[in-house]
Amino acid sequence: MKLDKISQNLLEKIANIHALPDGAVSFRKNGKGEFVRSTPNIEIMKKGDGSGIDIFVHSSCQKEACHIPVVVSEAGIFDLVYNDFYIEDDADVVIVAGCGVHSSAEAGHNGIHTFHIGKNAKVLYLENHLALGNGGGKEINPVTIIRLGEGSTMTMETNQLGGVDYSSRETKAYLKNDSTLEVKEKILTSNFNVAKTNFKVYLQGKNSKCNIISRSVARDESEQTFKSELIGKNECFGHVECDGIVLENSKIDSAPKVSAHSSQASLSHEAAIGKIASEQIMKLMTLGLSEKQAEEKIIEGFLK
Repeated sequence: MKLDKISQNLLEKIANIHALPDGAVSFRKNGKGEFVRSTPNIEIMKKGDGSGIDIFVHSSCQKEACHIPVVVSEAGIFDLVYNDFYIEDDADVVIVAGCGVHSSAEAGHNGIHTFHIGKNAKVLYLENHLALGNGGGKEINPVTIIRLGEGSTMTMETNQLGGVDYSSRETKAYLKNDSTLEVKEKILTSNFNVAKTNFKVYLQGKNSKCNIISRSVARDESEQTFKSELIGKNECFGHVECDGIVLENSKIDSAPKVSAHSSQASLSHEAAIGKIASEQIMKLMTLGLSEKQAEEKIIEGFLK
């Protein structure tokens, strides 16, 4: 399938690919499924009503990748997609998702992803969001629901790379015995962008574990809200760490919360919000960087 230049540019930025890759692929553009390819280990089926896809990852899948990027390149399109993932016991899969919006007026994408993960399975889920083009009103609102089976592991890396005028990210997870959820979130906002994040994790199983790390940078007049709650219902371990840098007239509100419903739950959280230390700026300026270059270098390192 031949891609137009806008799609190529967005795919490169959100998925680090220049064309549709080999292997299992689902490519959605402007509210329609454009291309689907399955493999013997990963089956992708379109839903009958066209509202999304079902992805079946078999136990025979071992470190195979599945790409499911979305592109919105026409103004006035607000795509809504439901994707369901069924990961069999002992499978090991990398899922590369993400959405890119490029338009001169209002447009957006809402993706609702539900993961049903079997016993002892491993899932690496990568999701990048980006908006380009002049004009405002670009929205990306992801919802992720995760059900982890016994002994399973999911690592979720999500990045909002800039340009998104409004985003609301909702994540709910339910963990069984010996399961682990690792989350790494990075968000960059500028201008008048608004970004909201809300995690809610139920540590239901014995020896279940969750670690959430969020790093964000707010610039100009942008606003960010971070909420998270770990609910420990068994012998479990959970930690939330959220760090933010505030520049110009931006705002960040952070509210991590832990709730122990068992005497054997071990939960913790920490939050830090502040500006870039002047000492860091000065140190880099002594190496020949301008103040602006020094600031950008620090932000780049913080969001790595």
